[in-house]
Amino acid sequence: MNIKIRNNWTFDEIKEIYHLPMVDLVFKAMEVHREFHDPKKMKISTLISVKTGACVEDCSYCAQSSKYHTGIDHSTMTVEEVVESAKQSKENGVSRVCLSASWRKVPNDKQFENILQMVHQVKELDLNVCCTLGMISVEQAKKLADAGITAYNHNLDTSENYYSKIVTTRKYSDRLETLNNLMTAEVPTCTGGIIGLGETEDDRISMLHTIATLDKHPYTVPFNTLVPIAGTPMEDRPLVPVWDMVRMIATARIIMPETIVCLAAGRSEMSDESQALCFMVGANSIFVGAKLLTTPNPNYEHDMGLLKILGINNIDLNKEMKN
Repeated sequence: MNIKIRNNWTFDEIKEIYHLPMVDLVFKAMEVHREFHDPKKMKISTLISVKTGACVEDCSYCAQSSKYHTGIDHSTMTVEEVVESAKQSKENGVSRVCLSASWRKVPNDKQFENILQMVHQVKELDLNVCCTLGMISVEQAKKLADAGITAYNHNLDTSENYYSKIVTTRKYSDRLETLNNLMTAEVPTCTGGIIGLGETEDDRISMLHTIATLDKHPYTVPFNTLVPIAGTPMEDRPLVPVWDMVRMIATARIIMPETIVCLAAGRSEMSDESQALCFMVGANSIFVGAKLLTTPNPNYEHDMGLLKILGINNIDLNKEMKN
């Protein structure tokens, strides 16, 4: 195959791919995936919530917003607690740790200095480290890069057109500005979204179009299915069909061949067969652990058992990043 990496996709081109007959979409995505990735390798990551809850944002899907009553307690981890958690994750075969904090934007104070210490010390464990801390400046991104992060996550969540329906405390342009700041600082980006928020298929395609036409494709694109949480405005939203996620992952794989595609939140509601199909069409990263921030995640042993059945092994990201 002679596949070129493109950043000039049109909305209509992506829409045509997204709406291919499922058998054709799956076949094409599998071809592209095998051209650029080893289908028998999976990136195994874990998420450590450094600061949980008390967020000033009003994201209508999120249990951590202070605007809603979801029963989530506010807590903050110390540097020592994060390092110990990372050590345990490494013993379980994890190769990448993502540090999360429920901030609107990264503060310039002792809290950020602690994050830099966490990144440095976890990196010394021979683990890759990513962060998701909210909006960030170029200068802060450069400091994180100097500390040794692999990538920085800042999801677009949905399309620009639908964004104001789920978040009012920030603008879509704020999201894009953060991604631009990261690219200016030469920090690899991790950006994806959530399906099941009440968006249309065109909203999903629009989000894919925005991501695929960034100046540089993200290092990782995570896709989440909404996990309805009691107390949030989205608590009564129905679960999305697995075929919707398959279309998202397959389309992303075709239009961003080199990118790592992560099957993130919502796996606990998916069958083994559903997850396997997502892996086959291009998802080559998962998060392991009892929870993804505040939402349930499959049992670690069950995940490893499924990967063993499929003949998929954990990839050593440290070796990968050096090649």
